[in-house]
Amino acid sequence: MPMDQGDITMTQNRQVLLVSRPQGPVTEQNFRIVDALLRAPADGEVLVRNEWLSLDPYMRGRMSDAKSYVPPAKLDEPMTGQTVGEVLESRDARFKPGDKVLTPLGWQSHGVARGDDLVTIDVHRAPASYYLGVLGMPGITAWFGLFEIGQPKPGEPVIVSAASVAVGSVIGQLAKIAGCRAVSMAGGKAKCEYVVDELGFDACVDHRAGHLYDDLRAACPDGIDVDFENVGGNVLDSALRVMNLHSRIVLCGLIAEYSLTEPYLHRRLRSILVNRIRMQGMIVFDWKDRYGEALAGLARYLAEGRLKYRESIVDGLDNAPRALIGLLNGENFGKQLVRIA
Repeated sequence: MPMDQGDITMTQNRQVLLVSRPQGPVTEQNFRIVDALLRAPADGEVLVRNEWLSLDPYMRGRMSDAKSYVPPAKLDEPMTGQTVGEVLESRDARFKPGDKVLTPLGWQSHGVARGDDLVTIDVHRAPASYYLGVLGMPGITAWFGLFEIGQPKPGEPVIVSAASVAVGSVIGQLAKIAGCRAVSMAGGKAKCEYVVDELGFDACVDHRAGHLYDDLRAACPDGIDVDFENVGGNVLDSALRVMNLHSRIVLCGLIAEYSLTEPYLHRRLRSILVNRIRMQGMIVFDWKDRYGEALAGLARYLAEGRLKYRESIVDGLDNAPRALIGLLNGENFGKQLVRIA
């Protein structure tokens, strides 16, 4: 709600601040919820009311001050994150009130951003929230990670860890479209049934069942040619025991290791040497000049019904910390979102 302070119009703004860096698992005490006043936009800026907040595993890394590919999230400021929202006021000719935009404004109800940092989205093509998932960073990550690094060939076995969530669910479906055998690793019977029965994976291994290597070997009798790795830890170690000669590992995430107080000691790295495996880290920003290519392909497959998509929605910005903790513990199905508006 706008408020007048003299000649300056201010906007009430709910924020979730990062106030401490986790030592181990994330807790709600790492955050503080505050109400603040937000200034009006200056020339070249836009005032946005956020409607959807994306929650993603990478956020755990941003909460740490360890060296990474981007600077850490700042303490006592809104937690980092992408949002989709509506323009309320614009002093940039490219945007007008009512436009729906993708923003980097983070965990807050409103924000002022430079016009150069916003992307207009087409809500007639797909719901606004999809631009934080299948038509956003997760979908783009799946596209370039699989096709540029994984380079799957028809008939090859492709395995995906954390396959029931945002990135993993898209990877497996793209692998099937490419003519590959798609095998997933997911946590629990319900998630395994979902990726096979709903998403069309050829098989799923429950990594919580207690006999991961044996189940993985049974699901991949011809070995693994591409591992799209999102979990790390014992999941990656088990996959390394099944990798084929000249196979590829797309190292996209290590969610099982993010909250450890001591580094996980991988035991199967010899497989990389023996099998001449090519293992490469995947950071989606490396393809920023080609995002349009991925989005065009993803939108086409979505319109054709060849990509299925599921969202896990939590209502209310105040519940974002709890939702992120749940995501990091593997509790979500599909893309995790917070509905702010």
